Amino acid sequence: MSYDGIVTRAIVHEFNELLVGGRIDKVYQQEKDELLIMVYSKGKNHRLLLSASSNNPRAYITKYSKENPMSPPMFCMLLRKHLIGGIILDVNQYENDRVIVFTISGTDELGEKIKRDLVVEIMGKHSNIILMDHESKKIIDSIKRIPIDVSRVRQILPGLTYSYLDLEQKRNPLKSTKEDFYNSLESTPGNLAVFKFFYTAFHGFSPLIGREICNNSNIDSKRTIISLEINEKERLYKSFSEVVSIVNKEEYTPNYIKNEETEEIISFYAFPLFLYGEDNYSTTETMSEVLDIVYRSKDSYDRVSQKSASLRKILQTKLDRAQNKLAKQREELLESEAREKYKVYADLLQSNLYRIQKGIDKVSLENFYDEDMNTIVVPLDIKLSPADNAQKYYKKYAKLKNADGLLQEQIPETQGEITYLEHVLMSMENASNVKELDEVKDELIKEGYIQRSGKFKRNTKEVISKPLHFISSDGFHIYVGRNNRQNEILTMKTARKEDIWLHTKIIPGSHVIIKTDGKIVPDRTLQEAASLAALYSKGKNSINVEVDYTEKKNVKKPKNTKPGLVSYDNQKTLIVDPKSEIIKDIKKVED
Repeated sequence: MSYDGIVTRAIVHEFNELLVGGRIDKVYQQEKDELLIMVYSKGKNHRLLLSASSNNPRAYITKYSKENPMSPPMFCMLLRKHLIGGIILDVNQYENDRVIVFTISGTDELGEKIKRDLVVEIMGKHSNIILMDHESKKIIDSIKRIPIDVSRVRQILPGLTYSYLDLEQKRNPLKSTKEDFYNSLESTPGNLAVFKFFYTAFHGFSPLIGREICNNSNIDSKRTIISLEINEKERLYKSFSEVVSIVNKEEYTPNYIKNEETEEIISFYAFPLFLYGEDNYSTTETMSEVLDIVYRSKDSYDRVSQKSASLRKILQTKLDRAQNKLAKQREELLESEAREKYKVYADLLQSNLYRIQKGIDKVSLENFYDEDMNTIVVPLDIKLSPADNAQKYYKKYAKLKNADGLLQEQIPETQGEITYLEHVLMSMENASNVKELDEVKDELIKEGYIQRSGKFKRNTKEVISKPLHFISSDGFHIYVGRNNRQNEILTMKTARKEDIWLHTKIIPGSHVIIKTDGKIVPDRTLQEAASLAALYSKGKNSINVEVDYTEKKNVKKPKNTKPGLVSYDNQKTLIVDPKSEIIKDIKKVED
């Protein structure tokens, strides 16, 4: 996938049509590197998303919003001061690069008219959003400050004069002539792959568009420049010119391409890419719609993955320790169950003290507990007297007897902790946004597994996230919890006693509820709900997953158990494949 200079140009074209002349009403900074600006233009409200995320930098008009932080960051407050009430006068792209400049009118502290530029640089880990004075180009501030110890080449700090990125002698493809194209081709190292030529010689081009031009020219993209014949160079220039013509004429057809098997989006662009086939793409009216579809789940997944990495490591360490602890406890239990032999050793030694010499390492004694009075060998500590050896065995017997009672209590507790930690790790895999991840963190703080840090502050007014909602092919509502808090509320509060409760057998997974509304649940709906239970479980990558189901009235919450853990009976079991085609028949409801 590629948010390159051509996609940027399509977005800028869209901004000029929809936002120029619009008034900025609100500014939010919902992530440390992301802004949402509310613009009222042409009788409609638009959500302008600007992101300097290292993984997913982007700019487009979105339909969605996120939860606002409890207090706005300093950069957000600064933007509100300078931009709210301002009018967007113009939106420009620098050359054909991934740099967008919004020119916004406003007033200063004295009421004098003034212009500000909001610059969005979409440059991977170097992405930034910069506010500066339009005339002087003096930087007022940026969402990421870049001091000299971070970059010796280009600093972004308040008070410095803004300068555009060095384009490394690349040409603007939209202004290049045929002569420019051939000169660039001749000056390129001969061992360079053909598709790489386009993004090394022309700014705003990506590897994707380089492969597309090669594909349209019927030339293997991995061939080297030196291997090209004259007629092949002509074909390359022809395909290059066709791409440039589409962009210069602003003839965009925003689209995205999905993998036919997995339904995963594998690419998107401002016009159809024949690299993926002539009909293998879905179109939308605007480039923003494509980007909203592509980035909404991708960005959320990436942010959750980043923010959960350290927590996942902590929990995995605790899980490993608990599993080692359980193994040790089981070994000790086996030893404690063999404690009677130590009492026999002690009694035999105590009864034969007069016969045993000090300093020997073992002794054979008749076992009066045995009907046949067979002799047994009793190991001795040569440093101890016979009497002390007897006392040593009495103490060991007593210790193991006490340990047996403790271990019978401790082993179920350790098993419960392992089950709980496995469920929490599963909840983190199921988390689709940062809000759900924060719920998991809050639960772990309450349970004493982690401490509340200064960075993590619970919002007491926060609304609890909702479980996933589906409708089966028979029209039954199915709900899937994604963390212990959702599971607890879904099973113990939301579900009615006649509803059907499902959960993967033995392995960690989500609670699933089928709302029956007094009706008999068809087998098809049971299969679909069981497939969802398997999909949102530790067995999601398996083929045959056992899923138990029973009426909710048979599900109980034992006292003093951790969140999300329940017991149940009167269950039946289905075996399902979480990757089955049956999943496609279930409709997901966006609540």
